[in-house]
Amino acid sequence: MADKRDYYEVLGVDRDADQRTIKRAFLKKARKVHPDVSDDPNAEEKFKELNEAYSVLSDEQKRANYDRFGTADGPMGSGYVDLNDIFGGMGMDDIFSSFFGGGAAGGGHRRQVRRQGRDMAVSLSVTLEEAALGCTKTISYDRLAPCEDCHGTGLAEGAQEQECPRCHGTGFVTTVQRSIFGQVQSSAPCPECDGEGTVIDHPCDMCDGQGRTPSHEKLDVQIPAGISSGRQLRVRGYGEAGYRGAEAGDLIVTVAVEEHPRFHRMGDDLTCEVSISMVQAALGCTVEVEGIMPDEVITFEIPAGTQFGDTVTVDEKGMPRIGGGGSRGRAVAQVRVTVPRKLSQESRELLERYAEANGESFTVAPRKTVGDRIRDAIDDILD
Repeated sequence: MADKRDYYEVLGVDRDADQRTIKRAFLKKARKVHPDVSDDPNAEEKFKELNEAYSVLSDEQKRANYDRFGTADGPMGSGYVDLNDIFGGMGMDDIFSSFFGGGAAGGGHRRQVRRQGRDMAVSLSVTLEEAALGCTKTISYDRLAPCEDCHGTGLAEGAQEQECPRCHGTGFVTTVQRSIFGQVQSSAPCPECDGEGTVIDHPCDMCDGQGRTPSHEKLDVQIPAGISSGRQLRVRGYGEAGYRGAEAGDLIVTVAVEEHPRFHRMGDDLTCEVSISMVQAALGCTVEVEGIMPDEVITFEIPAGTQFGDTVTVDEKGMPRIGGGGSRGRAVAQVRVTVPRKLSQESRELLERYAEANGESFTVAPRKTVGDRIRDAIDDILD
């Protein structure tokens, strides 16, 4: 298989190019090779190559790794991760399809413009500890973001927005056709202004007059303490940018809380298992367990006579309750009573006397010889 081309060569930029230059080069080439606008049979492969180069060079850490080691993930990595797979959101190819469908150049590919930006969705995983404490997570995703050059207006420097000469500002054109039933009149969005009613005499070069461009974004998201799987957080204005400064959509973050090795979550309660001996179960004992919060210790008081499968609870040691004013759920311990597989001679004799005192029947083991005891001692050492 042929080696990949140098990413700087793919974008046509110098190795010391800044982020603004890299983005400009990417957008300029993407407008030519994207499958939505290009008739080249290899357009899809060319856009993937372009997308790959941009995804690496637009990320400071990936670019540094690429410059030093030749791969985006450094000396131990294999390089590129497809942006379409990040957090299950829209990939750059989908973003560009929306971009070209929203009034960009392309002749027959022009469609009626949606002014308001759409909501976008991403998924985010957190550990149970992070969910208990609350945290800040940085996510990466692709979207149509406000154009940096025109600040979302779609206007080049000195340009003006004017009434569309074809529809005279209505956004629609009316056609009349003759038929056997007489004249038939129909209206459709104006192809000159895409239904906007206005045109720009000099649109912004960066965004083709849309006021937004495809962009790879990073965003810090605040995760509240006590969040549970499936909970959605809405970040206002960080979805798809609106057309020419119209209202942006929201970013909807769906949180998934990972499984924990010790605790199982049930609502705001945390359950775990504790193992005690049959003597501890009979007489009662205290068991300490590491809690979900940093340096937290949960003390479970096991009452005398506890049976296998019984539960013991401690209040205010579970998950924080969202909106609960600092209150927490319970910590619940499910008791597992362990029975020794081997007994010393002294322990067995004590249990036999206990059984006799309570009238319980049991199987009497044959009296062991000195040789048997030596062999048992050796077996215990080897075990």
